[in-house]
Order: sequence, then structure tokens, then C-alpha cells
Amino acid sequence: MDIATFLSNYGLIILLVVLLVFMFWSSRRRMQKQKLEQEQKARETVPGAEVLLQGGLYGTIVSFDPDNLDQPAIVQLAPGVEIKVHSQAILRVVNPTEGAVSEDEYLASEESHAEYAEGVASGDISSISDDQRVASKEENDPDADSGPKSRD
Repeated sequence: MDIATFLSNYGLIILLVVLLVFMFWSSRRRMQKQKLEQEQKARETVPGAEVLLQGGLYGTIVSFDPDNLDQPAIVQLAPGVEIKVHSQAILRVVNPTEGAVSEDEYLASEESHAEYAEGVASGDISSISDDQRVASKEENDPDADSGPKSRD
């Protein structure tokens, strides 16, 4: 039996088996990707994250339980307007809360910056590099002069 007769008799069966194996492999790979995307979305879906809902509405997550997906998520669409949506109605997370700075944190940093600028201007505070240099000098030589001292 030569190759030509073998392929003419069994070629179609071999082709079908190869196609079935490829379809199984690709569907499994796609399912693994979807599972990873769902896990990532569940990690990013935390209170304070801005999300896009299936209906095209943008909102901010108020409460969400990634362990119990049957429990509805509460999304704030506008100040004072909160709705319950199914957890699968959250299409994607637009702005995750990682690295986000709240208004209170921003105002606190502005106040501390203003205090630092006043201290530098009055001479009470030197630059950070000067402070680091003095600290390293004190570590190396504890008897070294640490800067100007006031005499009372």
C-alpha cells in the first residue's frame, strides 16, 4: 500500500481528527484567557473604582462582593443616585483605584508642601539632600558638627 492510496482512503478521517484536536485546543486556550480576564476584573472591581456598565452608563462602585457573584453590586451613577446591578453587568473597570489620590490626600499634601516651603524660606529647614548628607555624616562620625547650633 503506497501513500497515495492510504491518503485517499484515510485522508479525510485524519483531517477531521486534526481539526477536532485544534478546535479543542483553541477553545480551551480561549476559556483560560477569559478566566484570567474575569479574575483580573474581580481584583480591580473594588469600592471607588470607576466602571462601565453593559448599558453604557459610567459609575463608581460602592459595594461589590467578588466571592459571591450572585449578590448585586451597588454602583453610584451620580451623587446620591445608587443602583443595584448584577455583577456581570459590569463591562469593564475604567479607572482602577490603585494609585488614585483622594481629594483629602491631595489637600493634606498641599498643606505639608506649604509648611515645607515656609520652613525653607525662613531657614528652619534645609533641602532634603542637605538633611541626608548631615544624617550620613552623623552615622559615620557621631562627634561631627551637625550644623549650626543656637546658643542660649
